[in-house]
Amino acid sequence: MRQYLMTICVLCIACLSMPIHATEYRVDSQRAYLDIAGKLKPGDTVILKNGDWSDFEIQFKGQGTADRPITLTAEEKGQVRLIGKSNLSLSGEHLIVSGLVFTNGYTPSSAVISFRTAKDKLAFHSRVTETVIDSYNNPDKQESDYWVALYGQHNRFDHNHLTGKQNRGVTVAVRLDSKQSQQNHHRIDHNYFGYRPTFGSNGAETLRIGTSHYSLTDSHTLVESNYFEKTNGEVEIISVKSGNNILRNNVFFEAQGTLTLRHGNGNLIENNIFLGNGVEHTGGIRVINKNQVIRNNYLEGLTGYRFGSGLTVMNGVPDSPINRYHQVDNALIENNTLINVDNIHLAAGSDAERTAVPVNSVMRNNLIINDQQQPFTVFDDISGIAFSGNVINKPVDKTMKQGFTQQKVKLQRNTSGLMQPVDKVEAGASQSLTKLGKAETGVSWYPKKPAQIPFESGSIHRIEASADALVKAIEQADDGDVLVLKAGQYIIPKLLTVNKVLTIKADSADTVKLSFQRTALFEIHDGGSLKLQRLTISGVESPDSAGNSVVRTKKWGMLSNYRLEILNCVFQDININHSFDVFTSGKGAFADNIILTDNTFNDITGDILVLNREIEDLGIYNAEYVTVTGNTFSQVDGALVKLRRGGTDESTFGPHFTLTENTLTGVGTGSRNKTEASVFLHGVQVADISANTFTDSAPIKVEHTVGEPETRITKNTFARTPEPAVEELRVTGSHTATIQNNNIVKGKGK
Repeated sequence: MRQYLMTICVLCIACLSMPIHATEYRVDSQRAYLDIAGKLKPGDTVILKNGDWSDFEIQFKGQGTADRPITLTAEEKGQVRLIGKSNLSLSGEHLIVSGLVFTNGYTPSSAVISFRTAKDKLAFHSRVTETVIDSYNNPDKQESDYWVALYGQHNRFDHNHLTGKQNRGVTVAVRLDSKQSQQNHHRIDHNYFGYRPTFGSNGAETLRIGTSHYSLTDSHTLVESNYFEKTNGEVEIISVKSGNNILRNNVFFEAQGTLTLRHGNGNLIENNIFLGNGVEHTGGIRVINKNQVIRNNYLEGLTGYRFGSGLTVMNGVPDSPINRYHQVDNALIENNTLINVDNIHLAAGSDAERTAVPVNSVMRNNLIINDQQQPFTVFDDISGIAFSGNVINKPVDKTMKQGFTQQKVKLQRNTSGLMQPVDKVEAGASQSLTKLGKAETGVSWYPKKPAQIPFESGSIHRIEASADALVKAIEQADDGDVLVLKAGQYIIPKLLTVNKVLTIKADSADTVKLSFQRTALFEIHDGGSLKLQRLTISGVESPDSAGNSVVRTKKWGMLSNYRLEILNCVFQDININHSFDVFTSGKGAFADNIILTDNTFNDITGDILVLNREIEDLGIYNAEYVTVTGNTFSQVDGALVKLRRGGTDESTFGPHFTLTENTLTGVGTGSRNKTEASVFLHGVQVADISANTFTDSAPIKVEHTVGEPETRITKNTFARTPEPAVEELRVTGSHTATIQNNNIVKGKGK
């Protein structure tokens, strides 16, 4: 009997050890998927047929094993497109998803890919790989969602391609909102994070690990070997808001913003490479909280300053609440190389609230080489940082001399393109540090497209002098095309919609006159950018009603950023009725660049640039860069520009405004100009107004809010025009603007 029982046990063990037959399901419809989704077993594979799957909310559940995972994949990688209102959620264990593309739509839920199917049904030991999310945006720009939300534990997100997120929300978020998602040991690696345009307010991080509420909790997330290219959403590219994470071997290429240790303690930042190439607002690492280690990183060509500088060590708030700024304590910053990094800010953010200076911290064996001036700025007491073994080629402030050796260091580029000392220097990043290649990240079968389509990069089309020919040409044009108008007069009977990157211009010897019979000539829609050159535009044919515009964006609901350039054009008789503007932004529209160069504007009853549609004081604004150079403005009832950024948020860089070498005569004095200004700037972060002539015009009015704005008003002539007025709305005391070397011609303005 005993021998019989032993035989039975051996047979049972043998049966258990035999492989269970795995099933391959090939499905061609949502119905077919639902039919098999509930019976998946270890080792099973689900293959989605090539093609477009519209409004498909995939719930992928199952209990696989480490050696027999359950797999969901495409028939051919990249040939299964999730469009419309689609998403993917996973729950269970040992699941693998690969080969999908999300495009031409948006998620109907809070995430495109979620590692949970319900609040209490999470994914563990699961993986999403070789999947693309491309411009999969909610059409309401302010509607927030994640593209990827990681819950559970021991999950991996790798070799994916994510680009073009334009609506509010974090691109990839690690969520710690339950015990089952804490100390998660997720791995995020070898992903390509492509262009994320400037959002124009808070809420556009590319990667966030945790939230302030759970920031004293450890996450143990590993972020390695990812490529961040022009991820410009806001000042925090990566926002670490939890503890004991490792971020290593990542590349940040021309990315505006910083890797920010915003909340949480004990994080390790090592072997990362930051390449700014002189692009404005490119930053490095911002240090806050306790026990942070920043070592063996390489930073070059970074131009950012303040909270976006190459290296920022913050001041904290004494006894800080969990969502503010905790004091830097026991930070170790060692063996980093910083080449032509414009700014290193220590005790940054020092103000009446942030008075807790860094303590118990060490900065040692770093190599700092700058072609111009030394990069350090000290904002408060830094006696709590012990400096030693640092090598710099420029003299430093006397408060920092101990711990720095000034010496000339000859550099050369290694095979990876990084600058290294020719001779041995006992400081800086390791000679063995190499740069991750972009091609090593993401997927091989989906193109890494340029961030923007340049003007005049497409075909040239010569257009006959008729309105119908121009209308048809705009409808048929492709991105980057140029429409060259033949000499003549064009009376346009309909609104011209611009939903592509388009240039419209005249040959240098031709006179092209445009007038229009609708309330606007051009309206910029999603995907559209417009360049006008050598055109004469008149309002004589426009409706006799108030509030016309020559160019406008959609009045509301615009998602994509746009660009507007107007060069060598003449605008005249924009006066058929009152408040006739040259350009009007709709609410929610956002311009990367608006450029006016060498134009003439005569007889305008409205404003030239209306960029003040965001009035809720939420940190939202309508344009990042506004540049006005070499123009002539005369008899403009409204303002040359009304540019506004309200609220107290500090997570954006703009707006930026430049006004140089222009002539203004009789600008801003109309009775309907409520600002009573020729130039009205509210909350603008950088303003440079120089070498202009103001005659018989309303004054410049600047209202400073938050963010340590920089305003320079220099070398202008103000003839019978009041002097500029600058007001500080958030801090007491005199204004911080630089107003100097201006020529004031006494007299009373009109």
